[in-house]
Amino acid sequence: MDILRFITAGSVDDGKSTLIGRLLYDSKSILIDQLAAIERQSKNKLDGEIDLALLTDGLRAEREQGITIDVAYKYFSTPKRKFIIADAPGHIQYTRNMVTGASNADLAIILIDARNGVVEQTRRHSIIASLLNIPHVVVAVNKMDLVGFSQDVYNNILIDYANVAKSLNLKDVIYIPISAINGDNIVETSVNLDWYEGDPLLHILENVPVENDINLSDARFPVQYVIRPQTEGLHDYRGYAGKIVSGIYRKGDKVMIQPSGIENIISGIEVGGQEVEEAFAPQSAVLHLQEDVDVSRGDVIVKADSLPETSNEFDVLLCWMDNKPLAVGNKYLLQINSRIVRCVIKEIKYKLDVNTLQELEAPSKAGLNDVVKVTIKTASPIPYDSYKKLRANGGAILIDETSCITAGACMIQ
Repeated sequence: MDILRFITAGSVDDGKSTLIGRLLYDSKSILIDQLAAIERQSKNKLDGEIDLALLTDGLRAEREQGITIDVAYKYFSTPKRKFIIADAPGHIQYTRNMVTGASNADLAIILIDARNGVVEQTRRHSIIASLLNIPHVVVAVNKMDLVGFSQDVYNNILIDYANVAKSLNLKDVIYIPISAINGDNIVETSVNLDWYEGDPLLHILENVPVENDINLSDARFPVQYVIRPQTEGLHDYRGYAGKIVSGIYRKGDKVMIQPSGIENIISGIEVGGQEVEEAFAPQSAVLHLQEDVDVSRGDVIVKADSLPETSNEFDVLLCWMDNKPLAVGNKYLLQINSRIVRCVIKEIKYKLDVNTLQELEAPSKAGLNDVVKVTIKTASPIPYDSYKKLRANGGAILIDETSCITAGACMIQ
C-alpha cells in the first residue's frame, strides 16, 4: 500500500484544521478516547456538534487564538492508501512552517473561502507550492454552505485561480467545492452540490497517481551506514545501507562513488534482509560492491551513465528560518541527504517577493521567513541535482553550528 503525503494551506480561518478533522472523522480514523476528549473540549458541545479542528490544533496557544501556528501532522489510512497530512499555518509570519510542511509533500490542498475568493495568501501559498515543485494541487473551495452552494461563485473563483495556476506553471490542478464543517463533498458526494460532476475529496486523494512522480531514470543512493559485522561467519561482509532516493539498481550495474569519482560494479543487493536482483526508489536497501573501496556515510552511489553535478560552490533559493539574520560571511553546516559539510554564505543575489515572484534588490541581511537566492561555498565538493530536476537530491538544509537548529531550507538551483 503506497503513501500519499499532502499539505493543507490557505488563509487564516479558511477551515484547514476543520477539513483534516472531517477527513479523519468521516473515514473513521479517530480512536474512541480521542473522540471523547474532543467532544469534551468542543466549544459547541451544547449544540451536539464536535469542533473537528481540535484534532489538529494541538497547541494551547492555537486553541486560545483559534489559529494554527505550528505544522501539525496526522496519519490515517483507507483500504486503498495510507496518508500523512501536514496542516500548515495560514499567517504570513509562519512561511517557514509552510515550507517545512510542504518540502516532502506529493500534493497540496489549497483552501479558498468561497466568500472571499482568491486572496493574497492564496497566491503566496500557491507560489510556495510552485517553488517546492509539488506535483499535484487540489483547489478546495470551502464554506460553500455560506454562499448558498452557488455554482456561479464557484466558477468565478475557478476562473481567478486558473490565472494564478497558469502564471506559476502548476501542472496538475484539480478543483472541488466543499463544506468541511458539514462534510459536503469530503468523503461522499453532496446533494447540495449536485451541479458538481467530479469526485469527492477522499476519492481524489485515494486515486491521485504518485508512482509516476518517482524519478526512475537518475539513480541516486546516499550511503547512510557502512555495515561491517566482522564476525567469524561474516568476516568479509561489507554492505552500504541507505535509501534509494531515485532510479533503479541491478546486480552487475556499473556505478560511481561521488564525490570521489571512483568506479565500481554492484555485486549484490539486499532488500529486507533478502538478496534480490534489483532495487528501486523509494526502497531501503544494502548494496555490495565488487571492489573494496573507500565509501563513507554521505557518499552517493550513482549510475555511471547519469551523473549528478559535483561542486563546492552553487546557488540555492533559501527560505530563512532563524531569528538570527543571514549575512554574507556567515558559516553553517549544510546537510544534503546524509552528507554534512561546513559552508559559508558567499553572496546574497536577490530577495524574492513570494507574493509576486518579483526579484527584489539584494538585502544586506535576510530575516526570518525571507526567501533569498544566495551563493554557498562548501569546504568540500558535494554531489547534487537541481531541485527542479530531482527534489530528493536537490533539497538541503543549513544548520547553525552552535545551536544545531535548522536555520534555512535550500532548493539548489
